[in-house]
Amino acid sequence: MKKPIFFLISIFMCFGAFAQDENTYRFTSAEIEAIFLQQNLQLIAERMNISLADAEIVQAKLWKNPTLEISDVNLWSTKSQRDGESFPPLFGSFGRNTQFSVELSQLIQTANKRGKLVARERVSKEIAIQEFEVVLQGLKLELRKSISEISYLQNYLVVLDKQEEAINKLVESYKRQVQKGNIAKAELFRLQSSLLEVENESNETKVDLNEQIKTLKALLSIDPLVNIKIVGKQSRLVEPDALSLPVLLLQTIDHKADVKLSRLQTKLADKSLAYEKSQRAPDVTVSANYDRFGGIWKDFIGFGVSIDLPVFNRNQGGIKAARITQTQSQYLERQQINEAQHEVVEAYNNYLQAYNFHDKVCANDFITELDDMLEAYSKNLLNRNISMLEYIDFVESYQSTKQTVLEAQKNMQIQFEELQYRIGKDLNLAL
Repeated sequence: MKKPIFFLISIFMCFGAFAQDENTYRFTSAEIEAIFLQQNLQLIAERMNISLADAEIVQAKLWKNPTLEISDVNLWSTKSQRDGESFPPLFGSFGRNTQFSVELSQLIQTANKRGKLVARERVSKEIAIQEFEVVLQGLKLELRKSISEISYLQNYLVVLDKQEEAINKLVESYKRQVQKGNIAKAELFRLQSSLLEVENESNETKVDLNEQIKTLKALLSIDPLVNIKIVGKQSRLVEPDALSLPVLLLQTIDHKADVKLSRLQTKLADKSLAYEKSQRAPDVTVSANYDRFGGIWKDFIGFGVSIDLPVFNRNQGGIKAARITQTQSQYLERQQINEAQHEVVEAYNNYLQAYNFHDKVCANDFITELDDMLEAYSKNLLNRNISMLEYIDFVESYQSTKQTVLEAQKNMQIQFEELQYRIGKDLNLAL
């Protein structure tokens, strides 16, 4: 953790996908997630709450410390008191001719209070684990969305670069034709204006890409000077037809961290009520004491037991508050389940729409012919087979269509990740 860049290098060496080009590291989405799980600082900090909960369990198991009390110490004595001593005191010369008393007491908890407290702290540990899962699921969604955005922006830049390259060739050709007087400058200006629009779009896209890469690097906790490029495809999607919505709703109850957390809050309230009820039983304190010269006996040893009489305070308020908390947590658990299942239905419908739209877009034959058409239109413009207006109109349509295809792919991936997040687990074809 002190040298994250060395960890990055070792990860890439293990995966066999390490490549460097001008301080650029190429990741697959799987490699990104592996590094994220190892190096995300928020996850590391959140995981420590589980260790803190373990410490609370250890503390709850401990007995109360015994109490040692030394009192009634008299540092002065008269000669008659000293002369009247006929036999050595119990502790010999220690504190000889001095009056004092010593008492040792130990509190003993009744009604299995310690066991009930330990049981409550164990539920608190389970809550800490689920709170970690809540953070993990949220950060994984943010990470995967960032990956989708970066992949989209990288692919869109490829489209813009191709478009810019084609227009640049035309601009250079038209400059030569203008110098020869074969073409009016207005047509060259129109091409240059179109080129500026593409360059501006490319610049804005790079700004968005830098922002997404910044977010990704922060999630991975890596050196800010390292650049990232995502290679390969993201995880395979599951077709909506292969998913059963009723099954997904049931899985949400078992896997969504928020739902499991609300269940544990109810369980914690049950344990708290049991603990509060145990407080009605008074604890017992046993003691042993020694008294020198405190009474008619020069050395007195005694034993005692003390117990509170539950006459006025039987922890009525604590029990009532625990019962209210128990009922409250039950309502909140039902509310959390209700909200989670509604979110799953919404996420499923959104994914279904995004998936169908992507299929519809990709089903058009002309999508696969766009790149060839761009080259053909550029040649036809040079050969004066089409007008400048027709070419510019096609270039704008080319860019818009390519962007629509890439956005459809990105939105489908993001909606699928949203659905997985709402369910609380990664989906697979075994569903």
